[in-house]
Amino acid sequence: MISLLDHTATILLRQLQAGALSAVELAQAYMDQIDRCDGTVKAFLHIHADSVLEQAERIDRKRAAGQPVGRLAGLPVAVKDLLCQEGQLTTCASHMLGNFHPPYDATAIRKLKEADAVLLGRTNLDEFAMGGSTENSAFQKTTNPWDPQRIPGGSSGGSAACVAARMAPLAVGTDTGGSIRCPAALCGVTGLKPSYGRVSRFGLVAFASSLDQIGPIAQTAEDCALLLEVLAGHDPNDSTSVNRPVPAYSLAVRRPLVGLRLGLVREHFGEGLDGEVEQAVREAIRVYESLGATVAEVSLPHSRYAVATYYIIASCEASANLARYDGAHYGYRTKEPAMLDELKHQRKQLHEAGDSAGLEALDSALIRMYRCSRSEGFGLEVKRRVMLGTYALSAGYYDAYYLKALKVRRLIHRDFQEAFKGVDLIVGPVTPTPAYKLGEKADDPLAMYLFDLYTASTNLAGLPGIAVPCGFSTGRLPIGLHLQAPPFEDERLLRAATMFQQATDWHTAAP
Repeated sequence: MISLLDHTATILLRQLQAGALSAVELAQAYMDQIDRCDGTVKAFLHIHADSVLEQAERIDRKRAAGQPVGRLAGLPVAVKDLLCQEGQLTTCASHMLGNFHPPYDATAIRKLKEADAVLLGRTNLDEFAMGGSTENSAFQKTTNPWDPQRIPGGSSGGSAACVAARMAPLAVGTDTGGSIRCPAALCGVTGLKPSYGRVSRFGLVAFASSLDQIGPIAQTAEDCALLLEVLAGHDPNDSTSVNRPVPAYSLAVRRPLVGLRLGLVREHFGEGLDGEVEQAVREAIRVYESLGATVAEVSLPHSRYAVATYYIIASCEASANLARYDGAHYGYRTKEPAMLDELKHQRKQLHEAGDSAGLEALDSALIRMYRCSRSEGFGLEVKRRVMLGTYALSAGYYDAYYLKALKVRRLIHRDFQEAFKGVDLIVGPVTPTPAYKLGEKADDPLAMYLFDLYTASTNLAGLPGIAVPCGFSTGRLPIGLHLQAPPFEDERLLRAATMFQQATDWHTAAP
C-alpha cells in the first residue's frame, strides 16, 4: 500500500480538491513525519508548529463553505530560510541574522500565501547560501536522507532533504550556481532553476544579485511545474523581473515533445566525472532516444572557465551585498569594544568640546566595532568569499579579475547561443560524483567549488536548468540528470523532464 506521504504533490492536490483528504489530515501527516525524521536529517531550522494546523483549518473551512481557494490550497510547502517572511525568524543560517524578524513578506512568500499553501517552516542552508554541502550553516549540519554520513548538497540542502525524506511534498530553494539542482540530484528529487527574471527576487536576502534565482524542489517535474506556476510572474518591486506572461506549466507538462533534439556537451564527459555517474547519464540519454529524441554532440569551449568566472563574479557581488551587515543598522552587533549608542553619544560630546584627538580615537573604536561585529557574525566561508570579492574589486585588481570575468561570462553565454542553434536542450550530469561524506572536503574549498562544474554556467548565462533522478551508485546514492534550455523555455524543460519520468521510476524511490 502506498503511503500518503509517497504521493506526489499533484496527486495530493487532487485528493484535497475532491474532498478525499482534508488539509488538516495532510498537514498532521507531514508534521508527524518531521517528528520522526528531522532529528536525524536536520532539514528544518524552524517549524511553524503553532500555525501549521491553524493554516490548514482555515483552508478546510473555506472549502467547506464553498469559498474560492488558492492554487495550492492545503498543500504543505517548506521554504529555504533565505526568504523574508513577516514576523517569522529569517536567519539565512547565520549568526549575523540570528534574531531577524522581517517586517514584510518576500514576493514568493506572498504568492504562496495567496495560493493558500500551508507553510511548514524554514529549511537549513549554507550560510547566506554560500556553499555546496549545507555544512556551512551556523546552526546545524543537514544530512542526506539516503545516508546520514553524507552531505545533502547545497546550498538548498535542507529543502532537498526534507522533500527526499517525505517531510514536505514541495519546497522552495534558491540557485546561484547550482544550489537547487545539486542538492536535488544528491537527494534523489527534482529541482528546477528557472530562467533568470522568471521569479521575483524581492525579499530574497541577496548573495549574488545577477545570479540568484528562486525555484521549486519536489518529487517530480510535474510538481515543480505546479509550484513554478504560483511563484513565476512579473513583479514591479524587482527590476530584474521580466514582464512576460506565465504559461500554464501544469497543464502543458504532460505533453510529450516530438522531434526532441538533445545536445551532449563534449566538455562535460572528461576528467573528474565519476564512472557510475557517466553510466547513469548515458543510460538516461538512451531512454530519450527510445522516446524518439535525437542526440548530437555540442561544444561549450569556455565552460572550462565557468567555475573561476562564477566564483569571481559571485564573490564580488557578495562583497557588495553583505557590506550592509555592519553591526549598526540591524543584525548581529558585538558586545565589545562598545555599544554603538554609547559611541554615538561620546562622539557628540567630543565634537561639541572640539577634542580632535578624542574624536580620532573614538572613530578607531567605531571601526573596531564594525570589524568585530562582522568577524563574529559571519562564518568562515562567508568571510572567505567577502575577502575574495573585496580583493577582486579593489583598485588595481578590478580590471584583472572582475572585468575580465564579466567578459568571459559573455563568451560562456555566446557558447550556449551557438549550441542551441542545433539542439532544443542540453543534457549531461548535474554533479561530478554522488554525495560525498560529511567533512570530506571541509579543508579543501577548491574541491568543493569544483562540484559546481556543470551547473555554474547555467546561472552565468541566465538559463533554466533542471535536475531529475536518473539512477543510483553501487552504494545506493542518487544520481541526477541535468537538462538546460534557452532562456524562458522553462516549459520545454519541464515537458522534457516529465517525458523521462513517465518512462522511468527513479523519482519514485524513497530513502
